[in-house]
Amino acid sequence: MKLSKFKFNLPDELIAKYPSHNRDESRLMILHRDSGKIEHKTFKDILNYFEEDDTFVMNNTRVFPARLYGNKEKTGAKIEVFLLRELNPETLLWDVLVDPARKIRIGNKLYFGENDELVAEVIDNTTSRGRTLRFLFDGDHEGFKKTITALGQTPIPKYLEREAEKIDDERFQTIVAKHEGAVAVPTAGLHFSRELLKRMELKGINLAEITLHVGLGTFRPVEVEDLTKHKMDSEQMFIDEKAADTVNRSKDLRKKICVVGTTAMRAVETSVSTESRLKPYEGWTNKFIFPPYEFHIADAMVSNFHSPESTLLMQVAAFGGYEFVMKAYKEAIKEKYRFLAYGDAMLIL
Repeated sequence: MKLSKFKFNLPDELIAKYPSHNRDESRLMILHRDSGKIEHKTFKDILNYFEEDDTFVMNNTRVFPARLYGNKEKTGAKIEVFLLRELNPETLLWDVLVDPARKIRIGNKLYFGENDELVAEVIDNTTSRGRTLRFLFDGDHEGFKKTITALGQTPIPKYLEREAEKIDDERFQTIVAKHEGAVAVPTAGLHFSRELLKRMELKGINLAEITLHVGLGTFRPVEVEDLTKHKMDSEQMFIDEKAADTVNRSKDLRKKICVVGTTAMRAVETSVSTESRLKPYEGWTNKFIFPPYEFHIADAMVSNFHSPESTLLMQVAAFGGYEFVMKAYKEAIKEKYRFLAYGDAMLIL
């Protein structure tokens, strides 16, 4: 499978700049793999396709305010720092991206906040854009995290071409978000509202929560034509016994497992037994799923509409069938579905 097979023209006006008014009122395209039929619905209609003892698998990672704006010592130049992950909680070492990267050298100090509440020192140049920073902070780790939360902004994607606003604090999180550690939201989960989860519960549909802390590597462009040569960045993930039991019970009853989003799908496919059962897991995954691929857990999948040539689109095409998914994307453009993080959704059955 080649990268060029995932090219298509995405009109700018179809990129959703803001979330829909209500979470569960975005549009929902339904792909029936058995018949090749495509339906157009509203997201809240999703439960009509599921019944008692079916299970939805959702990623409950929580996005932290990863975007900080600081000033460089002496020159006062404005620098954007994007926190990727904490390397050491005791020494406050972080992997970060800086912009503009060319202005930052080892030994430079950066100041954050109106009263310089936070200071960081550049201690390593890991890549052309990446750096390792040591934050200099008087106080415990909890105080440090509070300061980061107060100074940081919700890391909405650059393609939204706007600063983070109040609405993003709430809507750039799923309603099951619990465990902080992601720098991007698992977007397919954004469509689930409290009311929808309540209706799921009343219908006897299970929810299995797993955690995969989404990093920016998920969105890193694929730069090789031969997909087998692309390497995914590692992301931390956790599947507990309760989630594994919930999924396996539905499988034993021959009920549907619907995996919500590409991150949840990568997580469950990372920890599968030879009998196609879900196993508890704590560790890292760099799994890259592209066609052809045999899935072991999911019977159905929810996904947003992704950008051309993205690893996310490749995974969806592996699940829904390459020809069928690319045909559905054509139809989505014709029908003016909204794309990317704040866009509409697709259910593949």
